[in-house]
Amino acid sequence: MIYQDFLSAKTHEGAEHGFEPKFMPPQLFDFQQAMVEYSVRKGRAALFEDCGLGKTIQFLTWAQNVVEHTNRPVLILTPLAVAAQTIREGEKFGIECVRSRDGSIPSKIVVTNYERLAHFNPSDFGAVVCDESSILKSFNGSRKAEITNFMRKTPYRLLATATAAPNDYVELGTSSEALGYLGQTDMLNRFFKNEQGNSTATGRMYGEAPEWRFKGHSELPFWRWVCSWARALRSPSDLGFDDGRLILPPLTTAEHLVEAVTLPDGMLFNLPAQRLPEQREEKKRTIQERCERAASLVDHNRPAIIWCQLNDEANLLEQMMPDAVQVSGANSDDLKERRFLDFVDGKVRVLITKPKIGAMGLNFQHCAHVVYFPSHSFEQYYQAVRRCWRFGQTAPVKVDIVLTDGERLIMQNLQRKAHRAETMFDNLIMEMNNAAAIHRTNNCNTPMGVPEWLAA
Repeated sequence: MIYQDFLSAKTHEGAEHGFEPKFMPPQLFDFQQAMVEYSVRKGRAALFEDCGLGKTIQFLTWAQNVVEHTNRPVLILTPLAVAAQTIREGEKFGIECVRSRDGSIPSKIVVTNYERLAHFNPSDFGAVVCDESSILKSFNGSRKAEITNFMRKTPYRLLATATAAPNDYVELGTSSEALGYLGQTDMLNRFFKNEQGNSTATGRMYGEAPEWRFKGHSELPFWRWVCSWARALRSPSDLGFDDGRLILPPLTTAEHLVEAVTLPDGMLFNLPAQRLPEQREEKKRTIQERCERAASLVDHNRPAIIWCQLNDEANLLEQMMPDAVQVSGANSDDLKERRFLDFVDGKVRVLITKPKIGAMGLNFQHCAHVVYFPSHSFEQYYQAVRRCWRFGQTAPVKVDIVLTDGERLIMQNLQRKAHRAETMFDNLIMEMNNAAAIHRTNNCNTPMGVPEWLAA
């Protein structure tokens, strides 16, 4: 490969702008129609909408518009088990979409799992949709690199997620790069700085990863720039529409403190865990006590879901509750999907699984009871709760958090991250009408040559 081909392969290409929508299902709410119109006219956009606001029908409508405009296929990428749910949604609104696992294109709108992306050829598609696009948040993750490279030459692109930057604002750079706007490093250098004074996103210097913070006077321009390619929505009133039927029932959260029966090795007293290794040790040491409490909480005849962090927790809970079914990482993809759908259809009363397996994109509005074993991941906690507490839920939702005394620091960390996420949405919504685009040159067309002073 010559150097010019190398540069071309690294260059993002795409539509400079979108087009006027041609297709709009009459069932869409007014705010959903507004979001579809924005993303279609933009061409390459991100929709950061809270759970339950109908992102699925919005990106399906967006995909149908691209099909009618370009007559080229659209690829929709979803988390595991969400593909079947997406196809169900398409049937409900008269949008034909077909699932593919092997790279074939059986329909103009193709739905597949992120894990199957390697089977597809990007040149076959005129657009790509990433459902639950927060999967891009890992700076150096192989999945993020695979998705970004796949989308690099695709004319039209759409990202959809409720947790755009679950841990830090700098994670928005991964979404920007996937859409073909500022790359993550370009974004960091323009708006942020760190104590090390370098441009490394995840590298370590003297054993510490750089912590990024806004440069002086750069915070407002940053949010305006994000709003040039994204729209944020927590409720229809954020766009000036009536919340109406989207007002959710009450959400109640209760913490259940479990005392450890056994003591740490060599200790006379059970001191609260402070550091991560101590927290992990306490979590493993108290599996029996915490599982017994969780099982007692779902001792009723209503649907419930228990979110675990460890395999041993899930295995023990499944033994304790005869009417519970576990979805584990060891299950095949088909078995995972079948058990999730059995829970949705009411064939399973209690579902046991991990947030990283089933907390993204699935709809469990029939269930109003969540039991959660906490971790430091705000995204996992938020997504786990919002599987049930979302539009379509008619009953008050109860969340029971089972924890030990040493896990109180985890809850404090989750509260800090929740406040940060709320601040991000406040800023995005405030600046959506003041968007400020930053244009970048994507093409390296200047031919290389020998300098005159060297050629002489």
